[in-house]
Amino acid sequence: MVKLKKTEYRAAPVRETLIQMKDISELMIDLAYSAALFHNKELAQEVMELESKVDDLVYVLNMNLMLAARDKQDAETLAGVAKVGSLTNAISDAAADIASLVLRDISVHPVVREVFQRTEEHLARVVVAETSMLAGKTIDDLELAAEVGVDIIAIRRGELWHINPDKEILMPEDVLVARGTGEGLCTLVKAARGEVDSLD
Repeated sequence: MVKLKKTEYRAAPVRETLIQMKDISELMIDLAYSAALFHNKELAQEVMELESKVDDLVYVLNMNLMLAARDKQDAETLAGVAKVGSLTNAISDAAADIASLVLRDISVHPVVREVFQRTEEHLARVVVAETSMLAGKTIDDLELAAEVGVDIIAIRRGELWHINPDKEILMPEDVLVARGTGEGLCTLVKAARGEVDSLD
């Protein structure tokens, strides 16, 4: 029997909630396709974690919309907002469906994988080690795009996600999701694991 998670009501601006849902859904699509193409179960698992977060945000959005409606006109206006939330949730569900293929060991056809591997940008997931040169520095400080052609597009710290981070200080145990060239990502992974002392 599946145990359902109860979502508690919390006051949250509707616009901010929708932006969060959009950002997470976009990240999920990137992660899901990369997970499928490279049969990466760690990326697939991150997609499933994010889907749970989007589901939580959908409940929060709907509860706040219900409380905001005072009359028929409000209800008609807010129905459109609820539809946007529902469609964003559908996108996240589709990304989770793709990721679930990886978790069930269903592979993408080798020809499709070969074509996509020729693209210039890829995604990688890595955990920051205690000994990493990245720990204690902000993403802005590291200038990864200029140094190695890589952007950190998300950080997961425990259950908290930072999407499109820039000022966050990287800490040991942070899970980084980065986009960039294969060579640049390889350098970032080594730096995050504490295997190198510089990005050169």
